[in-house]
Amino acid sequence: MTSHTQFGLANPFDTPERKAFRETIQNFVATEIRPYAHEWDEAGQVPWELHEKLGALGVFGFGIDEKYGGLGFEDPFMRSDYAVTMAMCGAGGVAAALGARSISTDPIQKLASEDIKLRVLPEILSGRKGGSLGITEPGGGSDVAALTTTARQEGEEWVLNGSKTFITGGMESDYFVIAARTGGPGLTGISLFFVEADAPGFTRTPLAKKMGWWASNQATLYFDECRVPAGNLMGQKDYGFLQIVNNFNYERLGLVGCALGMMKVCLEDSIEWAQERHTFGKPLIKHQVIRHKIADMSAKIDAVQSNLWIMCAQIDAGNMPVAEICKAKFAATKALEFCASEAMQILGGAGYLRGNRIENVYREVKVIAIGGGSEEIMKDLAMRQMGL
Repeated sequence: MTSHTQFGLANPFDTPERKAFRETIQNFVATEIRPYAHEWDEAGQVPWELHEKLGALGVFGFGIDEKYGGLGFEDPFMRSDYAVTMAMCGAGGVAAALGARSISTDPIQKLASEDIKLRVLPEILSGRKGGSLGITEPGGGSDVAALTTTARQEGEEWVLNGSKTFITGGMESDYFVIAARTGGPGLTGISLFFVEADAPGFTRTPLAKKMGWWASNQATLYFDECRVPAGNLMGQKDYGFLQIVNNFNYERLGLVGCALGMMKVCLEDSIEWAQERHTFGKPLIKHQVIRHKIADMSAKIDAVQSNLWIMCAQIDAGNMPVAEICKAKFAATKALEFCASEAMQILGGAGYLRGNRIENVYREVKVIAIGGGSEEIMKDLAMRQMGL
């Protein structure tokens, strides 16, 4: 299908390297993922070879040293292009299952022992093994300071008790970064631990049926006197979570890219349908009410895209715009909500049938709005970052 994103803005920060990377990912998604995405989503699982194929393209290696199998450089534009393109594959759960490891690798590189880094990171980055970050608990998600999973030291081991849920990729991951309380209340008092899937006392169950992200392999993790070596403590005791806060900025930047990709799906498929569908003697796209819907969607895409590029440029220059990323996330998901509704309206009954991208996007708006920090939390965090 001809892409209609050509009607959008040109990236003033583009380089030949970024363009080549973007085109590589676009071609990969078009040939290796999109034709099968719905089938995999319905099956609730992605073939593992796909993890390895993407790993070979280096998409998991941003910001990770070459000696651990990473790319050895950071590029927020490439990160964003990957997020946008993967979100256009036709099933968000497929992209989530593949990309879940990315929020575990930076903490491992920064805080784990050298032995763990050398052994584990090359396997995760190559796609041979999976990695997940375990923060959210059944009793709460965004209020991290209230987490209740505990860890106590016994001789040369740490013993974990508690549970985590909504852990993306959790049913297939081999390696986990787990937040547990080792001290007093609040964010200070939380430590991070490297836990392997075969650790004694560790079990997991798949998440119950979900509205979307069917292929994301989300799990609930259980720690029942789960024992890990003392050396699996990551970073400074009681300050683990504070040491990875910056990690969430990249996750949220990726979710802005994901929202943008889903908005582009809404625009592309709406235009294609409106050009083919005839009502009252003319193509749907010749009716003013439909033209205005498409114009509104396109304008919102331009706004989100421009904002994303500016944030990437700031990060590339060495400045992490935390408040702006928070604002961008809730603004992007609100724009996505609008586009999903309008696209569904344009496609009508056809959009309501399973197996098309609009139906999938419509179901998955809320997981983007909630995951990685809910709209409400993002607004509050943005205000605090603004000093208000």
